[in-house]
Formats: sequence, C-alpha cells, structure tokens
Amino acid sequence: MPMGIFRVCLVVITAIVNHPLLFPKENGTVLENSQEIIQKMKEREESLRLEQLRLEQEIADQEATQKALEKAAEVVAESKEEKFRWDMWTALSMVIFLLIELWRQDFQEGNWQDIGGEEDDMAVLGKAFEGVAFPDKAVLASFYEKRILGTTGEMARMREMVEGFADDLLEALRSVCNRDADMEVEDCMGVGSMYENWRVRKPFVCDLIVPFAPPEPYCFRSQAWCSGDSFPPDEQGYGTIKVCRANEDVTGCICDKTKLGEDMLCLLHSQANTTRLSKEMEDLLCFKNTQYLDADQVMKWFQIAVTKAWNRISHKYEFDLSFSLLDSPGALKIKFRSGKSIAFNLTPVVQYENSDVYFISHFPRGSLATDLPSSIHWFLTFAVYERRFIQLVSKMLPANACHVSCLQILSFLHGKQCSLTGPSGLTNYHLKTVMLHLLQARPSQDWAPEKLEARLQDMLKFLEKCLHEKKLYHFFIGNGKVPAELGFPIIFQRAEPLNLFRPFVLRRDVYRKTVDTFHEMLRNTSALINEYTVHIPLAHTNGIHK
Repeated sequence: MPMGIFRVCLVVITAIVNHPLLFPKENGTVLENSQEIIQKMKEREESLRLEQLRLEQEIADQEATQKALEKAAEVVAESKEEKFRWDMWTALSMVIFLLIELWRQDFQEGNWQDIGGEEDDMAVLGKAFEGVAFPDKAVLASFYEKRILGTTGEMARMREMVEGFADDLLEALRSVCNRDADMEVEDCMGVGSMYENWRVRKPFVCDLIVPFAPPEPYCFRSQAWCSGDSFPPDEQGYGTIKVCRANEDVTGCICDKTKLGEDMLCLLHSQANTTRLSKEMEDLLCFKNTQYLDADQVMKWFQIAVTKAWNRISHKYEFDLSFSLLDSPGALKIKFRSGKSIAFNLTPVVQYENSDVYFISHFPRGSLATDLPSSIHWFLTFAVYERRFIQLVSKMLPANACHVSCLQILSFLHGKQCSLTGPSGLTNYHLKTVMLHLLQARPSQDWAPEKLEARLQDMLKFLEKCLHEKKLYHFFIGNGKVPAELGFPIIFQRAEPLNLFRPFVLRRDVYRKTVDTFHEMLRNTSALINEYTVHIPLAHTNGIHK
C-alpha cells in the first residue's frame, strides 16, 4: 500500500514539472529548432533531387556513349567485311593479271622462235621495213667477201701477238709481287668478238681476262644476286665477293648476332683485333671497314703491278706500253716506233665458285655494263660459256654456216650508222645476244650459207621486236634450255631472266635515240653495203614492202 501511494505521487510530480507553462522560453526554442530542421530537410530534399537529376543525366550520357560505341563497332565490322571483300577482289584481280602476263610471255617466247620462215617470206616484217631496199644474196655475198672475209687473217695474227706478250707480262707481274701478301695472278683467257671470229670494225681490240686469288690463308666467298638474298633491280646481274680466312666459319662470329653484356668481351673481335683485321682487309684490297673486295682498289693494285712488270721486261721489246683510256683501267696500248699501235684490254676477274662464270671488275668502254651500283658490286660475265656455246653449235651446223656472217654484217651496219649519226644504246653484245637466241631457236639446216639473206632478215626482225617491247633477255640467265655439255651452273638457269634492255625503260631519251638509229640503219642498209661492194646491177636488190 505505501508503495502504491508513492508511485502516484511520483507521477503527479513529474507531470507538474514537465508542464509547458512552467518553461515557456524553452518551448519557444523547440519550436524554432523544429522550423530549422524542416528547412534543412527541405534543403536536403532539394540536394537529393539535384543529385538524382545528375545521376539520371550521367546514366543517359553513358547510354548514349554505349550506343555510339556499338554503332562504331558495327561500322568497323562492316568496313572490315567490305575491306575483306575488296582485298579478296584485289587479290583475285592480281592473280588473273599475273596469269595473263605469264601467258603473254609464254606466248611471245613460243612465237619468236618461229620468226623468219622461208627466204622469201617477208610478210612478218615490221613497219620499220616498209619501203626498204634490202640487198639480196649476190650483193651480200660480194660484200662479205670484199669487206669482211679479208680481216680473218689479220685478227689471227694480232691475237697471237697479244697473247704472247700478255703471258710474258703476267709472268713478270708474278715475279714483282709479294707471294705472301699480294694477290695470286693466273693465266689470261681471250674472250669476246676477237676470239669468236666476228669482229669487223677497226681498230681490232683483244679482250683478255685475268683470274686472281687471295694469298694464303685467305679465300674468296662470292655471292650472286640470284643466290637467295633480295637484290634491288639495279643490282640484278651483280654480286659481291667476301675475303675470309680459309678456316673461318661462313656464318661469322656469334657476337655479330647477339648483344653481349657490358662485362662480356669477344676475344676474337676485341678492339685491338678489330683494328688489326681492318688493316689486313685494306691490304687485301677490301672496301674500308668491310671484308668485301673493292673493284676500284683491285684496279689500282693491278695497274701498279702491271707498271712494275713492264719496267722489268721493257728492255726486251722495241715498243712502248701505256694505259690508253682513263675510264677503262685495263685498257693498254702497244706503240711501235713506226707509229702503229695495238690496243688490248687486260682485266682482272674473280672466279664464281668452281665454274667459268667470272666477276669482272670493270667492263671496257662501250660494252655491256659501265656503271656499277658501288665498288663492292661486281658484274658477272658469261663470256667463256658464250664462246663455248658458239663453238658447240658450230659443230652441228652445215659447212660454212652463215651465223657468224650474219652477226658480222649486222655489227658492220650498226657501227657504220653510229659513225654517221652518233652512238646509240645498242652494243655489239646486244647483237650477239640476238644471234645466240636465234641459234637456239632455229634448226641447224636453216643456217646453210645460201640462206644468209633470210637469216640476216630474221636477226633484224627479232631486234626490231625486242626494241619495240624494250625486252632482250640475257641468253644464259633464266634459260633452262642451255646444253648440258656446257656444264653451265644450274643456279643461273633457274634465276629470273635478266632484261638487257631495262635501261631503255628508265631512260626514254636513250631509247628514242636507239630506235631512230636502228630505223635509219635499215633505210641506209643498201647504201652502206653497196659502198663497199663491186658494182652489181640494180636488179639484184629487192624492194621490201609489207
């Protein structure tokens, strides 16, 4: 009971204490605080609303970006598909074009062999022959007998004299050279028109090549343009010659192929050894700081060696010897006291592997190649195989075959025309290449002596066709029909054909001059031949019309 009364009293007291009338000021503060809270809540609500709007905007931007990315991806996919279709069509078009080009070349290659036909078949002559009066068999035979045949004996005597002197000169050269440090010179070989018996223009010039090799323990390692590595178009037909020790690994030291650490040193190629090897290579006529044989250095060494050799044997001869042309380092001239002179070319060469193909340092002026890409690039000459091929084919032809006569007459006509109108882009090597192609294409009976007129017309027709197409392929390079008896290296037979008329594609002025000279030569053929022929009635000439 007392506890119940106590609880009631406690409730009454609490109610009285907390009545609002007892604390009026504090209640006013509560009201003000409530309004402030409401205001903050409104501000908070506005802030949340703005935040919501911002988030909604971001979501909208993200959706737009996503749509843009999806659209871009679709565009890329479409472009890739379109590019794939385009690449496929491009590749297909290229394949079709290559097939057409291969077919065209095969068709032309198959057709040029049929050029010529019978003696009186003039239907296939080109426009350049329209209205040309071409000498017949009687005029050509008389011209050949009077103008060309008489030079054969003179050439034989000159060859014998030059070869004997060159052998003596090279023997003296070997005696003045240091056998332990200088290049080793081998016996010389005669090549070119003088040794193939078709040179007609004077002065007669013998071309001799002199193979040489490095002293022991060094050797040459040669690389042709067709050996696998890619060569630019202007280096087709060229190669390089590396001077190595005989026991040196052809792949070279591993330090050339890997990056050694700073704390590692190659004992073979230390700085001191590198300097010593560089000096050795320079002594071995290599290009500066390389192991590649320098053609210019070789010619300087050869000229000095020839001069020393001549000084040793000059007392034995009653003539003088000198270098005759500055732009042809191997051009020599023998001057007799009577005033007569004999010119010949003595050019150092390097053998390609174990074949009779040679790297030649310099060509005589006016021959196949005059401008080398650089002094470490050497042109390959196939002159030895060309001479052997002519000798081999000649054995299968009728007696007194007309192939050499055709080349002699054509060379004479071209030389005469150039003396009248100036030099052209055609060389005697181009004319010989035409004959080599026709020798391989036509049967042996077509080269009988009585068919001189027809075969000469064939050579002119073929030459006209090549000039028109700006294509005359090297006879040996890329020719899979070379007789096996020659032992010709297979690497050159499998190489891409080498176009000897490529300079005409690059230099239109030279091409135009060459074509004009050729056409002028055709128009002057009858006059040029009759000038050196006894009078024959006009009835013996044929007017050629298409």
